[in-house]
Amino acid sequence: MADSPGALAELGRIRLSEVPLDDVLLRVATVARDAVAGADEASVTLVGVRKAGSAAFTGELARSLDEWQYENEGGPCLEAAASTAVISVADTITDPRWPRYLRRASAAGARSQLAVGLPVQEAVTGALNLYALRPDAFDDHAVTVAQSFAGYAAVALANAQSYDSTATLARQMREAMAHRATIEQAKGIIMAEQHCSPEEAFARLSRLSQHANRKLREVAAALVEQASRPR
Repeated sequence: MADSPGALAELGRIRLSEVPLDDVLLRVATVARDAVAGADEASVTLVGVRKAGSAAFTGELARSLDEWQYENEGGPCLEAAASTAVISVADTITDPRWPRYLRRASAAGARSQLAVGLPVQEAVTGALNLYALRPDAFDDHAVTVAQSFAGYAAVALANAQSYDSTATLARQMREAMAHRATIEQAKGIIMAEQHCSPEEAFARLSRLSQHANRKLREVAAALVEQASRPR
């Protein structure tokens, strides 16, 4: 079993901006499985606007039970993700909640489960899920350790969302600059052909856009393409 402070320190050395989110979450799941007493398998659930999915899992048991919960819209991992709470199932045979799911879990060999919600208040939420082959596998200390790993997974998720937002903004800015360059080219063509000022050229380009019922950048691009054709 891994030492949990050492494992968290190891995770802390990962440069989140340089490592894909899926790889980080798989590392979190693997180290959590090894560090949390009683855990045999682990996974990370991510729940988006429309669907849930496992971003990482350490084995087939975790993957299959995660997917069964997603397909049937019920189970500890989904409740933990929705509430950002800790959901513990001491014994899948005797726990009265989610009877269909727990029957399937016990038949698959999972006798205990711990799901820790990721404290992320964004469009995507999630949970760290731990599965055990024996009942009553997770005590209070195991819950505390699992929460530490869930917190790290939440930081990685928030970092990825922030990076995605920044990357999207940068892409939009690049696109805007490219459109601006095309529009300036089109204005130059109109100015050369019609001997008018930049303001008049832009006004004429705008009228072309309105008459054609097309975006200004599309009309500008068509004009530039037409001017570049050999005559």
